[in-house]
Amino acid sequence: MDDLFNQGDAIKIRALYHINAINHQMPNQAVSRRKAIYEMFKNEFAQFKMTCIVENLFEDGAWAILEWKGLHDKMSGCGFFHIVNDKIMLQHGYWDKLTFLKEQGLPIRK
Repeated sequence: MDDLFNQGDAIKIRALYHINAINHQMPNQAVSRRKAIYEMFKNEFAQFKMTCIVENLFEDGAWAILEWKGLHDKMSGCGFFHIVNDKIMLQHGYWDKLTFLKEQGLPIRK
């Protein structure tokens, strides 16, 4: 998935998700259903330069945990994935939104 993410390939990323998937990046609102998750990735890739370098990947049955860092080591985070029938059903992401906004040169809102 990190190759697809780093290439900004929202179409191929969409195929990884179950039709009823939920992607909740904890600083943001949860996004439900594969079509909306695709739109989220498409819009974010159009606006931001994002990189995911895998630090650690842990798997246990239907669950996976991904620890990652960004290109310049300023960003880091982790994601929890619940896999059902080889598709992502639930994803929770944890990362520092303040660092992301600063790195992207975006305004910081209270």
